[in-house]
Formats: sequence, C-alpha cells, structure tokens
Amino acid sequence: MSLEKQSRSMEKQSGPPAAVSPVPSGPSASAEEASAASPAVPAAGPKSVRASDADRDRIADILRDALAEGRLEPEEHAERLDALYRSKTIGELEPLINDLPAGQRASASPSLAPAQGPAGVAQRAPGGPPAAPEAKNVVAVFGGATRKGTWRVGAKINAVAVCGGVDLDFTEAIFDQQHVVLNVVAFWGGVDIKVPENVTLRSGGSGIMGGFEVHETESPDPRAPVITVQGVAIMGGLEAKAVPGKRLRDLSAD
Repeated sequence: MSLEKQSRSMEKQSGPPAAVSPVPSGPSASAEEASAASPAVPAAGPKSVRASDADRDRIADILRDALAEGRLEPEEHAERLDALYRSKTIGELEPLINDLPAGQRASASPSLAPAQGPAGVAQRAPGGPPAAPEAKNVVAVFGGATRKGTWRVGAKINAVAVCGGVDLDFTEAIFDQQHVVLNVVAFWGGVDIKVPENVTLRSGGSGIMGGFEVHETESPDPRAPVITVQGVAIMGGLEAKAVPGKRLRDLSAD
C-alpha cells in the first residue's frame, strides 16, 4: 500500500479533529476576574457595626455587676474583659453578656450602639435624655498604662489592670466635669491613683483576696472636683490618695 493510501485510511479511522473550546473573552470574563480580585467585604447588618468606646463601657459595667453578684468567677471576668477590649464590632460584644440577665434585655433591642451624629458625637434619642459623654478607657494587660500631666478628665474613666499596672495622676489634670467616677478592676494587677489635696475623694469599691484602699478626703470648697473610686481588686491592689502640696488652681477664679 502506498503512503498516500495509508494516510487516507488513518484519516477515516480517526474522524474529524476535535473542536477546541474558545477562551472566554469580553465583558463576562472581565467581570469574573474583577470579582475574584476584589477583597471580601463584611456582610451588612447591625452586628457588623463597629463598636464604640461607649458600647464597651456598657458591657464592662454589666460584667462588673455580674462579678459582684457572683454570676461570674474572677477568672471568667478577666477573660471576658480581655475579649471586650479586643473586640471590633457589636456582634463580638453580644456573646460576652448573652448568659447574663442584662444581656437578655440588651438582645431585645435592635442594637447596642447609640445613635451617632457628625464626627461620632453621641446624639439625644427622640424624647429621651441627653446621651452621656463617652468614657476614657485605661487598660493594662501584662503591661503598664499611665495618665499624667495636663490631661483632660471627663465624667467617667474605666481603669483595668490584668497582670499589669495602671497609674492615674490627677495632680495636674484639667477637670471637664465636677463629678468624676473611676470604675476600676484590678485582677492580679495594681492601680495607683494620685489626686490634688484640695479635691474630694470617695470610695465605693471592695477587695477580694486583695486590697482596695482609698484615703478619703472632703474638700471645704463646694466647687471642688469630686472623685469617686469604685470597682473591685481581685488578688490585686488599688491605692488612691491625695498628694501633699499638689493643689488645683483657685476654683473661685472662674
């Protein structure tokens, strides 16, 4: 058999060449590539809203009350506080109080977050009282945190020391409010508070296998700042006292 006949015979046996699928092109291919390259965006919803300091303050108050009522063990309280101050969204806050009475009430509301106005300023709810100013948080976990010098002091400060130390020096501070509440939690840690000698210093806390020592003073000036230290020291310590010779400016000069 000639080479030409062999070639024709092989073509008949193999059949026509297989069709090759075309490579996708055009708008549909571009859309698929863009979708694959775009970053993942969290699903929208109330629980994906970023948590504010005020949201964390409310949860910290609930956890502190639960500890005082015996609903939480000290170790559980410390673990939840650590998770609280690492949280980013409302959805991360809710599981921390879901098994507490206050958490059941909070879950009935649409969101833990208050209405926010321009620049994150808390707004007054319709028909309700004015929103409270956000608190300052001073947290030390396996480390230290200090506030001193001419720093501004609001109506509420949360100080948390977990295997660390917090130092709050009010001797040169600027008081935006006359009444200041310090919420303190010291777990295997220490909190040291210094105040001017012409302010009123009061105590509202306790120690559990630890020390909660506040050297109370009463200022004769009715316009002097009133600092109330409340909270708990668990296997840790807190000391608050006035520093002799450190005084606020003449309050009658306003």
